[in-house]
Amino acid sequence: MTPGPVEVDPRVLQAMSSSILGQFDPKFTSLMNDTMELLRHLLQTNNQWAFPIDGTSRAGIEAMICSVIEEGDTVLVPSFGRFGSLLIEICERCGANVYSIECEWGQVFDPEIIINKIKKLRPKVVAMVHGDTSTGRMQPLKEIGYACRENDSLLIVDAVATVAGTDVKTDEWYIDGLITGTQKCLSVPSGMAPITYNERIEAILSKRKSIEKGLVTDINSTRDVSRRIRSNYFDLSQLQDYWSPARLNHHTEATSMLYGLYEGVRLILEEGLEKRFERHRLNERALVAGIEAMGLSLFGDNSCKLPTVTCINIPEGIDGDSVRSMLLDDFSIEIASSFGPLHGKIWRIGTMGYSCQKSNVLHTLACLEAVLLRHGAKLNVGEGCQAALDVYKNLEKTQIST
Repeated sequence: MTPGPVEVDPRVLQAMSSSILGQFDPKFTSLMNDTMELLRHLLQTNNQWAFPIDGTSRAGIEAMICSVIEEGDTVLVPSFGRFGSLLIEICERCGANVYSIECEWGQVFDPEIIINKIKKLRPKVVAMVHGDTSTGRMQPLKEIGYACRENDSLLIVDAVATVAGTDVKTDEWYIDGLITGTQKCLSVPSGMAPITYNERIEAILSKRKSIEKGLVTDINSTRDVSRRIRSNYFDLSQLQDYWSPARLNHHTEATSMLYGLYEGVRLILEEGLEKRFERHRLNERALVAGIEAMGLSLFGDNSCKLPTVTCINIPEGIDGDSVRSMLLDDFSIEIASSFGPLHGKIWRIGTMGYSCQKSNVLHTLACLEAVLLRHGAKLNVGEGCQAALDVYKNLEKTQIST
């Protein structure tokens, strides 16, 4: 029950055990095409390019940023948690002139603050996180996306913690480049980072494109490498050729991971995006009701709470790491602490993907109460699970009446 990685749907694991196909086998390239089409639906986009980067979520972020940003580019990064700081570091490593603005952890920005900064700086790129798991907060993006488009800035979004758990409208929110990851709400093992980008980013890639020397058929041709993307592995222009009908070899595709991604996204769309979002909202409501009824308090501004992560203030006098260890050792439940200024101050419980189930929520609440009582915490004994059950029972009554 962490904010990732989460449990994997058994049908995904079964798909990943399928026999290995060669990366240019027609059956496999057909699977690549089918996966791209499924990703377009999942990411709610008409972009031509929607494919996975082989590597964890950070690999997708690096691929997008390294391929778009050049030395000296102006980049704005609004940060409200650990992963905003990560974007700052990656942009700095690419040689960008990074302007960052920060707000208190547990809050998000009033969009007008970011919009005013965009108008003043006119950055090439605005890079930001949609849902930051370190603080459990989610930043509204639609107005910011519109302002980026109006001011000719590119909006690149880390949506690792939100895609498939809550609404993420790539096209409607004017997101130019979006990155997610398999190990959170997609409920696929860690190891792939699906991305999508539009023609505005593709235009940049076309100007920075280079073909690997060993793949050039004309040995006498000259190669302009002055603007070449610095990373070979994370070169989106070359990866784009690999995922295009040209199938220009780049790397050996992670065959079994692609099987898992295809099946995972297929299952998400089979469930239906809105039904899936409602499932996440329901289990979040039940978990929050149980936590509060137990007598614990939530961290952060509730108006911008991330639906897939619930942050709990560790009660005074309670050893948070000891509680986590006992939950894991005695009840096989893993929850997380946090990072930086929040380390040791909050617990984070994820309700993501396949792990986002009624039985998991009730089991977690019951066991958390038992462990906290063992640690001497003063609680409203028995109230946590009852409050969560009320949430589920009220939904059942509503469904019966309608």
